[in-house]
Amino acid sequence: MSVAANPHLHFAAALLGHALRGGLRLPGGHRPPAGHLVPEALAGVGVAAAADPEVDDWLLARLREAGIRHVRLDFSYGDGDGPTARLLERLLDASLQVTLHLVQPAAPARRMADSAEARDEWRSFVTATLDRFGARVEIVEIGSTINRKRWAGYTLAGFLAMWEIAWREARARGLTLAGPSVTDFEPPWNVGLLALLRARGQLPDLHTDNLFSERCTEPERFDHKILGHRLASLHKFNLVKKARLLARIGADFGVPRLFSPSAFWTLPRIERLLPDSEEKQADYLARYMVLCAASGALERAWWGPLVCHREGLVDEGAFPYPALERITHYAGLRGGLADLRVRPALRALGAFNELIPGSRYCGRLNASEQLEVHAFATGSGLVHAVWTTNGRAAALADIYADDDLRTALCRDRDGEILRERPTLATESPLYLLWPAARTVAVRPGAGILPGVAIHRHQPGRTHFYFREDGWRGIVLARDAAEAALLLQRIHPARIGTPPREATLRHARNAIWTVDDPRAAGAKLVVKQPVKMYLHKKLLDRFKPSKGLRSWNGTCELLRRGVAAAPPVAWFEKEGDASLTQNYYLCEYVPAEFTARELVGAFAGGADSFAGVGEEAAYRQLADYLLKMHGGGILFRDLSGGNILIGKAGADRLAFSLIDTGRIRVFPGPLTIGQRFADLVRICNKLHRQGREKFLTIYLAALRERPRWRYRWPFLLYDLKVAAKRRVGRKAWKRLFAGAGK
Repeated sequence: MSVAANPHLHFAAALLGHALRGGLRLPGGHRPPAGHLVPEALAGVGVAAAADPEVDDWLLARLREAGIRHVRLDFSYGDGDGPTARLLERLLDASLQVTLHLVQPAAPARRMADSAEARDEWRSFVTATLDRFGARVEIVEIGSTINRKRWAGYTLAGFLAMWEIAWREARARGLTLAGPSVTDFEPPWNVGLLALLRARGQLPDLHTDNLFSERCTEPERFDHKILGHRLASLHKFNLVKKARLLARIGADFGVPRLFSPSAFWTLPRIERLLPDSEEKQADYLARYMVLCAASGALERAWWGPLVCHREGLVDEGAFPYPALERITHYAGLRGGLADLRVRPALRALGAFNELIPGSRYCGRLNASEQLEVHAFATGSGLVHAVWTTNGRAAALADIYADDDLRTALCRDRDGEILRERPTLATESPLYLLWPAARTVAVRPGAGILPGVAIHRHQPGRTHFYFREDGWRGIVLARDAAEAALLLQRIHPARIGTPPREATLRHARNAIWTVDDPRAAGAKLVVKQPVKMYLHKKLLDRFKPSKGLRSWNGTCELLRRGVAAAPPVAWFEKEGDASLTQNYYLCEYVPAEFTARELVGAFAGGADSFAGVGEEAAYRQLADYLLKMHGGGILFRDLSGGNILIGKAGADRLAFSLIDTGRIRVFPGPLTIGQRFADLVRICNKLHRQGREKFLTIYLAALRERPRWRYRWPFLLYDLKVAAKRRVGRKAWKRLFAGAGK
């Protein structure tokens, strides 16, 4: 059989030939080009109908508020007489531009290659739908995640049969046709399918690919799913490069217009590491849309479901997710009016839609990693979109000249005008606006604050960057007035030395309390290194200061939803050779107990602690530590004294961590070995039976059971501690103390 007669061979030959010609390479493609116009229709969203007609009015009102004029509606068998057709009529009557996505159910899709009945049924559906609505919709889209056979149901031959029928009907009516709807970044599918469609003379007008970045976690990241984390910076496939490569593939085969009809971040995927899922969804949407605009490759880049409890811009309540993924068929809404709740992401889309479409992209203005500064020129002025990657921060004074910052109108990710000028760029994008006549430059070398982590999404809290008299740091406060109030007491020039009556510890680090000026009777804890051994001076010279390490560790815990003493500020003297001129401040947490007392009580034979039974206490402690380890946090000093315990109810314990300066952060959940390296310290004080109970509970949550090899790290640590007690520093101190008597 010839290559032309066998679609699989044709697909493979086209892919091989395109690859050999360098068609899958795009050197430098990760950097967005400047000078192009951002399409007016760049931002859109998918919609679906509910049983209640009143929901139609609610949806239309939300679309108007967000400035969205372009929508995608999935239409399948049986929809012509139901809520979907009713909503379609409402959308058209409201003069919205509709992309009508014709979806064949998976069961008949599986039979398209060899069933004349399935083909006739599809032809009847397409003909009837296009006769009824074709002349009034903007675009007809064909194909649905065709590279996911489990979802869409198509074989290659079945897809081609489906496409030929729909293509002929759309062409007969002079309609704009989009397809084939590859999902995610899998360019071999785009090459192979477009080659087949070109050979058959059945190319679409718009080349569609649901261009997700969700699998990269953050929109700016190089895709580690291609060659792994270590080689991601080698191929540099970020969102911009993916879009540009797909656009070039389309142009190579005769379809230069690229359309991403659906993309989203699901809340459960975000929540694997980060608890602020709705805020992060909104951050990712704004960052994703700006990058799509910057790429110059996409005519349209739309969000997926407007309403969905898992990935929608509007929550519809906790209804079971349908068996078929909504990226394949967004069939309808489960909730009614009382269930609908707008999420921050819809406001973020509205802000982007107001500011960016229709502008001219002027380029990315910085070259450093983890900071993004993108400039757009509109008819009314200049817009800069500025943000960092997750957990990072950049001082705006390091990016812009003072006069440029003073004259900028600052709007947050959701479009709100900020009453107080921000001092930091963070993972939540800022829009800075200037008049059209103004020229604004970015400082050479503008980048993130090196080694600094923050927890951006703390309700009612703002980070204020501090730089004065050779000191730098961050103060966390409700507003600028509260930050100024705090600085009256905790300014590094005023903190002073620890008074004896307020000192909690004075060894290598001095730890003491000061009055919290924000509330009568409240205290803040101050930590300062005061003794640096020679080897530590040498080893720590290239590390962040101790104060910054404590700040970072606490922020990384809080970012992952792990309770810790709330941070207030960090300060350090720039260029400090002594490594002692730095401070970390947090709120004083009045804990009733520590985990040292908990494990000691059970080791001593108690059957409960603070009114909580032994097994329940182990389970609650394990849940707390599982959350930390699952978030990629290796604490490295998980002794009982560093875990504070309070009561959260009659039978509940509340845990909080202190002394966070040794933390290491990993991009995903810790390995078993890393987890055990953390647990050995706290388990050292547990008796054998208690240790077995605690580890059994901890491992069961990981779907593991205790094994002999898992006991070795704990036994080795026990031996290490015993040896240290006999011959270590403490033993020598006891020996000399006894000799002096």
